[in-house]
Amino acid sequence: MLNRRTLRIKIMQMLFAYEQCKEANYLLGIDSIETFFKPDLNSMKIQDKEMLKGQREVATRLFEKKFSGEDVPESPDPRVQESVDEAISLVAKLNKKDYSYFRKHILLEVEKINGLYISVLNLIPALESVAAQDKRISAKVFSGNPFVVALRDHSALRKETLRNGGSWDQRMDLVRDWWRECVKPDKTVQDYLAMTKPETADHTQFIKHLVRKLILGKTPINAWYEEHDLWWAEDHEIIRSMTDKTLKSMDEEGALEIQKLSLNWEEDKDFVERLFSSAAQLDAEYHALIAGHTKNWEVDRLPLTDRVILHMALAEMLAFPNIPVKVTINEYIELAKEYSTPKSRQFVNGILDVLSKELVRTGKIRKSGRGLIDNK
Repeated sequence: MLNRRTLRIKIMQMLFAYEQCKEANYLLGIDSIETFFKPDLNSMKIQDKEMLKGQREVATRLFEKKFSGEDVPESPDPRVQESVDEAISLVAKLNKKDYSYFRKHILLEVEKINGLYISVLNLIPALESVAAQDKRISAKVFSGNPFVVALRDHSALRKETLRNGGSWDQRMDLVRDWWRECVKPDKTVQDYLAMTKPETADHTQFIKHLVRKLILGKTPINAWYEEHDLWWAEDHEIIRSMTDKTLKSMDEEGALEIQKLSLNWEEDKDFVERLFSSAAQLDAEYHALIAGHTKNWEVDRLPLTDRVILHMALAEMLAFPNIPVKVTINEYIELAKEYSTPKSRQFVNGILDVLSKELVRTGKIRKSGRGLIDNK
């Protein structure tokens, strides 16, 4: 089941990708100015290359200043101003397009986790089906495994498969390859298949080994998931946790509980959409506030992950009055520790502590709800 930290990680991923797109769009703006002042080789007029070069340099500097938010007068040269206006317009158009894309797809990325989880569960009986067809071994123990039986006959799993995908019916050739390459040759698998009267503990240990070491371990199966999921490094741990909880849920009657993506998906969706939008469109005054408290650091030279984390933390403090400031700060310290540089945890902690106190003092951060009046 997803928790708020997992959702923050997903939002961080999308914001990181969006910021990379913005940086690429900025470079496209620079390129558009360079193209604007290239000599026209088809023109019959003599091209003054030195003049074009000078105009390009002036236009580029003007674009950079306007892009950074400086209030600069228009150029007296109409062509310079035209090139700058076109570049600014291009970047704004591309940024708007990218923002819409990521805002639309962030929920799809979160919901995709459920499809991955369902596919891992379905892969267990799919491998059993292939094993049962292998004439060189006896798969009776595998076919009689209580977990396999429960998954194969689970009506809720079938419904979730229809809703979210995750069936292997159209990829059984791939499952057969995996069986031959990494599952069948495994010693633990061979020892299990050779058992005549396995006990419950044997069945349990086998399934745990199959999932943790062969499906989600360093094998071609895990490599396939990594290839098909851009964020598999993070999603992998979520899928493993959800699968473990499913296997642990089996009762004496052989019933398994399929994990829900969220206890309250509508509430979590609102959290994801609001935090992403608030962080992506953080007011310029808060960018300036961050810059003013980074001391000897240049904001643009900070690791992108740190910048994203700071934007998210400020956005969460401002947009979610029911989340305590200390909870927010602790969450983003952990994200910095896990996903950024060794010094980032201390840096993020220090900056957020100073910024939060200033924003509380100025009334920009207002918390409401039980236990939140004084932000403790």
